[in-house]
Amino acid sequence: MSTVNLTIPEVEIREVRLGSVTGFQGTAKELVSACGGCSGKLKDKTRSFSQCLGCGTSNAACTLTLIQDAALISHGPVGCSSCLHEFAFTYRVNAHLRQIDHPTQRKIFSTNLEEKDTIYGGGKKLKETIDEVYKRVHPKAIFVITTCAAGIIGDDVESITNDAEAKLGIPVVAVFCEGFRSKMWTSGFDAGYHGIARKIIKPPVQKRKIINVINFWGTDVFREWFGEFGYEPNYITPFSTIDTLSHSSEAVLTVQACSSLGSYLGAALEQVYGVREIRNSPPYGIVQTDRWFRELGKILNQEETAEKLIQRKKEEYLPKIEALREKLRGKTAYVTAGASHGHSLLALLYELGMKPTGAAIFHHDPIYDNESSDSDTLLHTVSDYGDVENYNVCNKQEFELVNVLNRVRPDILLARHGGMTLWGAKLGIPSLLIGDEHFGMGYEGLVQYGERILETIENDEFVKNLSQHCANPYTDWWLQQEPYTFLGGNF
Repeated sequence: MSTVNLTIPEVEIREVRLGSVTGFQGTAKELVSACGGCSGKLKDKTRSFSQCLGCGTSNAACTLTLIQDAALISHGPVGCSSCLHEFAFTYRVNAHLRQIDHPTQRKIFSTNLEEKDTIYGGGKKLKETIDEVYKRVHPKAIFVITTCAAGIIGDDVESITNDAEAKLGIPVVAVFCEGFRSKMWTSGFDAGYHGIARKIIKPPVQKRKIINVINFWGTDVFREWFGEFGYEPNYITPFSTIDTLSHSSEAVLTVQACSSLGSYLGAALEQVYGVREIRNSPPYGIVQTDRWFRELGKILNQEETAEKLIQRKKEEYLPKIEALREKLRGKTAYVTAGASHGHSLLALLYELGMKPTGAAIFHHDPIYDNESSDSDTLLHTVSDYGDVENYNVCNKQEFELVNVLNRVRPDILLARHGGMTLWGAKLGIPSLLIGDEHFGMGYEGLVQYGERILETIENDEFVKNLSQHCANPYTDWWLQQEPYTFLGGNF
């Protein structure tokens, strides 16, 4: 049964569509078992105290602001657009990863809703803003992301954008991603990709020698890999254009750097446009990289090419991997990250001979939009490498993270998002954040990541000194409590 419906303006949130949760504590194996074979019947645990939540508006913007020739309008108070500057910064500093010497300027605007607009409505202001944005920067498309204020006052954003599209002759896309809509910040990704799928991607005319890559902004590792098979990557969405996005339906298949990010769009491309999706875990670690390349070769009818590539890469990198294992064997690590990428980091640790002592993962999807257990990245990690104790699902509840870190005291903390490594550093724990999600991919990525882990562990003087001179905002009372004191309910 298809989970994708591009005839409606709003995509269902993950709690409803996938049964996703943000509250769990136990082991990774227990969580996999609780999902009941990806039946989506996992019950969310609720917290009697919650410190913070991620905002879906920010994640929708993450998928849209990085399109080179599009403009973005945040329909809400100007403060709601204050977080979008980080994506403009990310776009520029990471452009070199894709060999882009002169990245285009980001085109981010706000309707600047004020108190009177919440009384009389912000529709007129939105119409005027769309016209002004087109006049100023002449984008190839305009995306309008909704904020909580716009959702509460009930502006008819869909009608306004449809009228503007007819008037201007370019796609003007309403993206419904108000922060209160979902506890899963990843629902914002889905909202952004829903807008792209229903108004930007065109029906296929002919197949092209391209493979879609749904990712954030990592290094261009796929160009070399796909080149072995005679194909080129079509990145979605960092550094893409409206034109390259429109032809995504003509790709031979779709791969993902992170299933948490690409679950919805991967399913939309397959279910609506017939573009096959690689359903195995992304290529992190030897076992999963072997599996990923073999499925790639099978889909492309080039299995022999895949086997030769695997053999050549292993001959080059396995000796280096084994040398790293000798140095890292027995070292402990804790992971905090989004769901699928967090599972990938756990796989990397096991491959390097290290022991994961726990994980704080921001949400959990019992099923994916393709409804296939072949895409279950946590199931793959547990099946391939074993269980993970102290497995916590939380939507960035840092008070739980600090409590657990203080108890398990790993040799290193691995984080995926900014602002998380400081908690390890405050406790004197060497902490590593790598924003390039492709950095650890493939056999070469395992070597790169292992070298960085080793370097971080061996250079721990700074964090040890820092821990002696910094103030911890959490009291001894809390640090002596059970970490999941405020997490109740049964799964």
